[in-house]
Order: sequence, then C-alpha cells, then structure tokens
Amino acid sequence: MASSLSAIPHVIVMSAEFIIGIIVNGFLILINCKELIKGRKLKPMQLLFLCIGMSRFGLLMVLMVQSFFSVFFPLFYRVKVYGAAMLFFWMFFSSVSLWFATCLSVFYCLKISGFTQSYFLWLKFRISKVMSWLLLGSFLASMSTAALCIEADYPKEANNDDVLKNATLKRTEPKIRQINGVLLVNLALLFPLALFVMCTFMLLISLYKHTHRMQNGSHGVRNASTEAHINALKTVMTFFCFFISYFAAFMANMTFSIPYRSHCFFVLKDIMAAFPSGHSIIIILSNSKFQQPFKRLLCLKKNQ
Repeated sequence: MASSLSAIPHVIVMSAEFIIGIIVNGFLILINCKELIKGRKLKPMQLLFLCIGMSRFGLLMVLMVQSFFSVFFPLFYRVKVYGAAMLFFWMFFSSVSLWFATCLSVFYCLKISGFTQSYFLWLKFRISKVMSWLLLGSFLASMSTAALCIEADYPKEANNDDVLKNATLKRTEPKIRQINGVLLVNLALLFPLALFVMCTFMLLISLYKHTHRMQNGSHGVRNASTEAHINALKTVMTFFCFFISYFAAFMANMTFSIPYRSHCFFVLKDIMAAFPSGHSIIIILSNSKFQQPFKRLLCLKKNQ
C-alpha cells in the first residue's frame, strides 16, 4: 500500500511529462515531415530536428511503458516487459538522443562561436555538408551500444526478480562481471557528454572574447552580436542542464543499485523523462521558425 501511495506523485509527474513530450516532439516531426511531403529536400538543421523529434518520441514511449507497467502491473513488468528487447530499445533511444543533442550543440558552437583558427573555420564551413554523416554515425554508434548492452547489461545468470528488487544480498562472480560490463559499455556515452561540455565551454570563451573585443566598437554592432552569443549560450546551457541530469539518472539506474519501486526509483524515472520533453521545448522556443507554428498549434488545441 505504501509503495502504491508513493507512486501517485510519480504517475502525475510522468503523465504531464509524457503529454508535453508527445506534443513538442510530435510537432518537431510533423513540421519537418511537412517539407518532405512537399517534395523539398531537408536542410541539415531540419534533418537534425526531425531525428531529434523521432528519437525523443521513441525514448518517451519506452519510459512510459516502463513506468506504466512498473506502477500498475509490477508482476507483469518483471515477467513479460523487463527483458532483452526492452533493454535494447531503452539503450538505443537513450544513446541516440544524447548523440543527436550533442550534434545540435556542436552545430551551434561552430556556427556562432567567433574563433578564427584555421581548423575551426574548416569545420565551420563543412558542418552542414557532413551533418547527414554525423547523424548516421550517431545512429550506428547507438545501435552498437544497445547491442553490447544486451550482452553486458541483461543478467542472464541472475533472475529478473533479484535485479529489479536489487536485494542487498552479495552477488556471485558472474553478477560482478555483469556490473563491470554495464560500466564499461556506458563509458561510451562519456564521449558525447565530453563533446557537449566542450561546446558549452567554447561558447563561454567565445562570448567573453567577443564582449572584450567589441567594448570599443559601435553599440549597435556590439549589442546585435552579443545578443546572438548570449541567446545561443542560454540555449546550450539549458541543454546542458537537461543533458547532465538525464545522464546522471541514467547511469545511476543502469548500476541496478536503486531498489525496485522505491521513491528513488520513481524519481530517477521522472528525471529521465524530463530530458526528452524539456530539451525539445527549448529547441522550439529558441527557434523563431518554430515559435509561430507551435503557437498556432496550441491555439488550435485550445479552441477544440
């Protein structure tokens, strides 16, 4: 009974995150698919936003299925839902969402930062041309990570009930090897995290240098350029907060150290669900091309 009561706030929060996430990510998918339906070729950023929307939509569906069955049908979740297939989809959508978010931050960093080094300019002028390859590489890397997790993460030699309840009993040597495998596989996700942090740091440096350089310039030029830097930095910093919170919750969950259906278990699920919803909201609000269509969509829903 106590466990059921503790799950009520989680159900409310998760439902709100799921509804918001479906709306905003569905919007990203529809508005970019609209260009495809018209027979137009998608620009690199449009393709990236489409991929982000689809990956977040898939991640939300996986998290919602996990939460719904773990709250209302825990026994069915242990026996039927939790398994290699669910783990694969969860790891794939988690990994590809993080990679696509990193691609977006790299794009912002290269396009807005004012560095003049030759290698930086070389990357800046070619990022749009190689965006499709970056997305393909992110997809393949995520598929590989998910496939490896089936071998390393899924406890073939320990029963599911032990893993989900995470009893404090001592594990056998195969179980210890499995946990080591979890950590090793998830180290691959440190690479997009490192790129994300580097892009944020470079934007901070660029903003500082730009402000210092423009101190003696005209106010109009300084304000216009500085505003672009600040807006980009606000967007990336917000991405960074969602990225870090999701990554931390995800890693904590993958260590199987959180008791099943405990308060911490539900809190981690809520934190993870905030990433695909909140991150996409920031994308829409920070993009002038999305703001008006999204407002029209919301007004249409209100009128209905």
